[in-house]
Amino acid sequence: MSGELPLKQIRNIGIIAHIDAGKTTTTERMLFYTGRTYKIGAVDDGTTVTDWMDQERERGITITSAATSCDWKDYRINIIDTPGHVDFTAEVERSLRVLDGGVVVFDAVAGVEPQSETVWRQADKYLVPRICFVNKMDRVGADFFRTEEMIKERLSANPIPVQVPLGSESNFEGAIDLIERVAWHFDGNQESSPVKIEVPEEYEDTMEYWREYMIEQLAEVDDELMAAFLDSREITDQEIRDALRRATIDSKVVPMLCGSSLKNKGVQPMIDAIIDYLPSPLDRPPIYGINPRNEKEEVRNPSDNEPFSALAFKIVADPFAGRLVYLRVYSGEAKASSQVFNSTRKEHQRLGRLLRMHAINREEVTEIHTGNIIAALGLKATYTGDTLCDHAKPIILESITFPEPVISVAIEPKAKADQDKLGNALNSLKTEDPTLKVGYNEETAQTILSGMGELHLEIYLDRLVREFGVHANVGRPQVAYKETITASIKTEGRFIRQFGGHGQYGVVSIELEPLDRGHGFEFVNKIRGAAVPREYIPAVESGIKEAMETGALAGYPLIDIRATLYDGNYHDVDSSELAFKMAGSLALRKGVMEASPVLLEPIMKLDVTTPGKFVGDIISDLNAKRGHVDNIETRGSTQLVHCYIPLADVFGYSTALRSMSQGRATHTLEFAKYQKLPENIAKDIINTKYYQ
Repeated sequence: MSGELPLKQIRNIGIIAHIDAGKTTTTERMLFYTGRTYKIGAVDDGTTVTDWMDQERERGITITSAATSCDWKDYRINIIDTPGHVDFTAEVERSLRVLDGGVVVFDAVAGVEPQSETVWRQADKYLVPRICFVNKMDRVGADFFRTEEMIKERLSANPIPVQVPLGSESNFEGAIDLIERVAWHFDGNQESSPVKIEVPEEYEDTMEYWREYMIEQLAEVDDELMAAFLDSREITDQEIRDALRRATIDSKVVPMLCGSSLKNKGVQPMIDAIIDYLPSPLDRPPIYGINPRNEKEEVRNPSDNEPFSALAFKIVADPFAGRLVYLRVYSGEAKASSQVFNSTRKEHQRLGRLLRMHAINREEVTEIHTGNIIAALGLKATYTGDTLCDHAKPIILESITFPEPVISVAIEPKAKADQDKLGNALNSLKTEDPTLKVGYNEETAQTILSGMGELHLEIYLDRLVREFGVHANVGRPQVAYKETITASIKTEGRFIRQFGGHGQYGVVSIELEPLDRGHGFEFVNKIRGAAVPREYIPAVESGIKEAMETGALAGYPLIDIRATLYDGNYHDVDSSELAFKMAGSLALRKGVMEASPVLLEPIMKLDVTTPGKFVGDIISDLNAKRGHVDNIETRGSTQLVHCYIPLADVFGYSTALRSMSQGRATHTLEFAKYQKLPENIAKDIINTKYYQ
């Protein structure tokens, strides 16, 4: 049992989408129709359950993923409503890491938008089965079938409509169920239930065409349905549902539904589809991890009878409860106040109170079971990505990887007395969000705050004032440049010191090679024999990594380098880990200067949606900002401009775009890649030597 319910009756799902597609509105309707809330909240009024932060309610956007749960037809659905804005992509990343399924919400007018592609790729990365809900079918320009085509083309997915719309735009009334060959009519009243009606005559051909298409597509990916299809026998409704469930869980198809959450249309059948097609914890593959005692791979099956294992995926400084650690339990069970082992940090910790979260509200429980998503108090030394487990059966689960920050600001308290207060506040925020980095620049004696974008930093600076009472002076944003090498080179590092008695002796020979963008750092040990004793090799790697934090040109971190240790020398008495660490560090610094180092800058993927008459001005402005326009798409009366542009040239772009388009254009910005800086700009940066 998991809580009061068997595991097969649990669904852990995330609501994911591009900003403004209607995720939070859809979640609000789900909570209302399942009886979790008695009143529907509105994003525009700032009364939604899952957008509980002041900043979310003021801006009308989701900033932090909020966990809640509801019950529907003897099933429990644990829901995480995730942000759509690209600056908060880490919230989506950590949510998808621990969820079993996803509901991807699309705007029926815009179809597949830029951030839809980003969240889809994230779901692919974690092999998360999903269904699609085409929202806003009542808006002018809504087109369900165009969205289906876009999902195929842009996301390389296999969407299968299980509903088609009954009417469209202002005439949108409901949906035709292709499995049961009936129509569901919605009157838009939030208190009304959907009414089952016969399919209108003018829709019968459409229904039969798409029903046949659904069965053919399913037969191609499901052997059981294929057998029935080839026998030319009548396929039952239940056989279709079973085949859809199998194919969805295997990520071979994506069932598509439609509706208008704001107008209370189509939400109940979508909740049914979550139950029917998305997996329970039992349907997902078992979780694998490494036993820290013997470095061997082990498996944990989703069962309360297995040893306890859970992943900490989110830390929140709750203003009322204190430090909350959100956990996804993969196996076993644990009671409140019991002791668990943090295998990542090799520490025993005590679970305090256990809370089932409903956004900012909470309900206390006495124990946690397999499949639960729960918040725990008392885990002071547990951080995002840590594994909690049974000490007798330790395991380290795969952690969560987050993108590196691309933008930084210098920050200092307005009053000297607030220095400690600022440090404590930044540490608290950094613990919550792993994409927020805090560093100290010794050259300028400034604290540097780095994040994923201007909005990301703006939100956290606002939280410093509201939640921690710290007023700070903030410098203008700085770009997170990187350095790399462009040539292969062999180099030597020698650290030999004699102090009388024991000295320090370490000599290493390494080869440095450039790697393709995004490959990070690789260390290869090619020592044969005893040129460098085995116990000193980790120290060489550590010294190289440490030296990579400050590059040779302008002090920016080095990336995309392979370092191969192929030779060295040691002394029986004077060699030590410190000597070889210093030798590795010296070898890297010396080698980088000989390997044609270059500066790299972050390039952003910018998508601008604008009325056609402003396109000319927008493109001229992008060209002036070193932007490269990739293509321009026409979508009804609007144009979508796809562009790649250096981050350094888009600070304050929101304001510029508003003035160019009379406030009618919108844009999204996300990190794309690092690219070599033009030499004239690189020279200016090297000359000014701004150190991060």
